[in-house]
Parts: sequence; C-alpha cells; structure tokens
Amino acid sequence: MQPGKVETIKLNQSAKETMNCPKCRHALQVQSEICPHCGIVFEKYLRYHPVQTEQQDVQPTIVTLYEEDEAPPLTQFLFHEAQQTTVAYFSGRSIIFAGLIIWSWQLIGASIESNAAGNSFLHLVNLPFHEAGHIIFRPFGAFITSLGGTLGQLLMPSICVGVLLLKTRDPFGASVALWWVGENFLDIAPYMNDARAGQLPLLGGNFGHSAPYGFHDWQYLLTESGLLQYDHVLAKAAFAMGSAIMLLSMLWSWLLLAKQYKGLSRPS
Repeated sequence: MQPGKVETIKLNQSAKETMNCPKCRHALQVQSEICPHCGIVFEKYLRYHPVQTEQQDVQPTIVTLYEEDEAPPLTQFLFHEAQQTTVAYFSGRSIIFAGLIIWSWQLIGASIESNAAGNSFLHLVNLPFHEAGHIIFRPFGAFITSLGGTLGQLLMPSICVGVLLLKTRDPFGASVALWWVGENFLDIAPYMNDARAGQLPLLGGNFGHSAPYGFHDWQYLLTESGLLQYDHVLAKAAFAMGSAIMLLSMLWSWLLLAKQYKGLSRPS
C-alpha cells in the first residue's frame, strides 16, 4: 500500500464519516482523492504536509484539584506538618498545651501591678534577650537603644515563629512560640506601668525613682516622647494585646491537636 494511501485511509475511516480537508478545512461527506472546494490532491498534499490532529492543536489545561480533606493553601500552610505525627508527638504536645493553659490562666488572670509575668520563670528567659536588644540597637541612638530592650524581647520569639513555621514546617512549635510573643507583652506591661512610680527593682539593685535618668527604659521613653502621663493606659493596651495573642496561639494549638488526633484515629 502506498504511503499517500495510508494517510488517506487515516483521514477517511469510512464513507459514512465526515472528514475535513487538511488545507481548507472544508467538510467532505464522502471519500475523495481531491478536495472539491480547493482542488488539492490529498496524496500529494499529505506527502509534504503532516496532518495535525485536533488533539495536537488543543493545548492541555492544567487544573489543580484538592482532595476532600485537603485545605485551601493558607489554612494548609498553617496546619500542614512536614513529618507525620506519632502517638509520642501527640502526647508530648498535649502535655505542653495543658501547661500553656495553666500558665496563661495564672498570668492573664493576674493584675498588671502584681507583675506576675515579671516574677515568673519566663522573665529570666526573656531578660537576656532584653539586655541583648540594648546592645544590638545601640548604633541607632539613645532613644532606640532604650527601646531596643523591648524590641529584643519581642523579636526573638517572633523569629522563632517564622523559623518553625517556614523552615521546619512545625506549626505546633510556631503556635507555642507565638504564645511566647504574647507572654512578652505581659512581661513588658508592668515595666511600662511603672514609668512614673519607679517602684520596680531594676538590674544592679536600682529602682526607677532612685536610678539615674535613662536607666528605667520606659520612664525615659515616655518622658522623651511626651507620653509619660499615659503610662497606665499604654501598659493596659500592651497587657490586652499580649493576652489576645496568647489566647489566639492556644486556639491554633488546639486546632492542630484536634487535626492530629483525627489523623491518629484513622485506621491504617
């Protein structure tokens, strides 16, 4: 069988099928070796012009589908873990979550004047980052140097949130670090509230009312910015913000634990 005839048969599988002329696309109701519309000879035309089928002409459409239990991208980003959760991981995280609930109850339920956060163990954890902030921000002038202590307290747990969420893909760890961010606001609030009174003990055995001007960070910051009379208002705002962040982080932790518990409950 001749090559041209093979191509013709491919285009005309049966006399009953409709074919299109490969050149002018005119519809042909019957088999023919010549197009009655444009006059080309199919055998010669197909010898030098390969036929493009409709499947070749149509570009594939890429569609991203989600499974029934797969969440939208943002939610998946906040709740998807890089490693599979085991019973040991789930049990340990449940204990940590219970500890956060108890600790939050003690810190949020206390008054700013009681300085519950400042008297807790976490204050000793926050203090090195506070002092390091003064050193890191010293090149930016006296005002930013004083503010650097507070910035250092907030930046370190915030960096932990970003690393755990983006680098290690550990959203539960990120939720705990976010709780730490909120706790730092509660640690800062009594310091702000003490700007005028100067009753809190400072490093080196000093007190705000007896220390040189500028030694008490928030006394200096609020005095220089003309906001010293608003120290109590700003302290309450910081305390409220910290409490909200802590509660939000615990909600995030609880949702993660609920999702992980469902995964553990599925039969293998």
